[in-house]
Amino acid sequence: MIERSAESLALQDQIDKCVHCGFCLPSCPTYMLWGEEMDSPRGRIYLMKAGREGRAQMTDGFVRHFDACLGCMACVTACPSGVQYGPLIETTRGQIDRQHPRPFADRLFRSAIFAVLPYPGRLRVALAPLAMWSSVVSRWSLVVGRRAPDDQRRTTVDQRRTTNDHRPSTIFTRLRAALALAPRVTFSSLFAPAVPERTPAIGERRLTVGLLTGCAQRVMFPQVNAATARVLAAEGCDVVAPAAQGCCGALALHAGRLDEARAFARRAIAAFEQPGVDRIGVNAAGCGSSMKEYGELLADDPAWADRARAFASKVRDASELVDELGPPRATRHPLKLRVAYQDACHLAHAQGIRQAPRDLLASIPGVELLPIAEADVCCGSAGIYNLVEPDTARQLGDRKAGCIAAVNPDVIASANPGCTLQIAAAARRRGEDVRILHPMEILDASIKGGW
Repeated sequence: MIERSAESLALQDQIDKCVHCGFCLPSCPTYMLWGEEMDSPRGRIYLMKAGREGRAQMTDGFVRHFDACLGCMACVTACPSGVQYGPLIETTRGQIDRQHPRPFADRLFRSAIFAVLPYPGRLRVALAPLAMWSSVVSRWSLVVGRRAPDDQRRTTVDQRRTTNDHRPSTIFTRLRAALALAPRVTFSSLFAPAVPERTPAIGERRLTVGLLTGCAQRVMFPQVNAATARVLAAEGCDVVAPAAQGCCGALALHAGRLDEARAFARRAIAAFEQPGVDRIGVNAAGCGSSMKEYGELLADDPAWADRARAFASKVRDASELVDELGPPRATRHPLKLRVAYQDACHLAHAQGIRQAPRDLLASIPGVELLPIAEADVCCGSAGIYNLVEPDTARQLGDRKAGCIAAVNPDVIASANPGCTLQIAAAARRRGEDVRILHPMEILDASIKGGW
């Protein structure tokens, strides 16, 4: 039975806001795949209500409906009643995490994820064997195997879309998916120099910006952090990257590990308070979404509630921050590129930011933005979703990669590291070698005058 704690009772009005109109159904990736009511936002809210009222128990079947949710927040965009689904799914997952006994292998795998991913040092150690292996043989050929013919691949995916048997993936399926998703790393990329703790503004200072360097972003895509710091400095910002910062807690929050998320949030707040920044710039969509929720996450903590609200009010996505600064100060040099911009769910749906990244890219002479089909549909990354639900994630990744390939871009622009990994893996399955860059990397190249 779902517990009726003070935390969960505060969300009752969100449950009551749902009028079961069905506008969320076509926006939901799992409903799109399976057409099952209980794998839609409306169905999951019904299950939440039934659990609170004692009409449903926290059985394996009950839990699977919530495990299958990507938490992409497309339903928030679609909902005419303004239901805030994010706190509902996070709180429900928190109660599942506390009450539901998962199988040993499932617990072990999830524990391993959260013992490694949020900690850059541990993540480097975990990825080091891949750096060694990549110098010997192509990991892709080992993990994915030979590319299946187009007709065969299409048939397999279509068959997968017809059913959802609600059984969790095996540990071996998950490990294989994790290897397939891992980035192509080298020792030089794993141990790239950190962003300087202070990057001075070029010209007159407009703002002092704290830069979140993150956990996965810092290790897997250090060049994104470096590009972000250079762009903000070129636009007149002193950029501060506190060495004491760590994971923001987004992965834990979206998985329902609320105590862990709060601990990470407190550390992040403390790290950025000390230098006294005007804004906090974030170049990972999932991180920015969670950091903007710190006020709600720590609302019941008297020692941190006011600090969390003040912190959250300063958080901006990097593209949002560039837009907020006003007319560009740094010259944009031409880049002749056809760019497919991929909307990260936690940027477009959770934060409501769609136009700023497009305006950022459109400000570069020579860039042609290519609209892609199903732009609002999740790519299947969704935090740790593509690790714990690899079959469903693979279906969505293949679907997204197909939509992008249809416009034949020179570059794919992605504002979230998870999306970058997911789309790259899907492209490899298609036998394609795609170039995926963060919008800030593209803007940085334009400001520098080339790659």
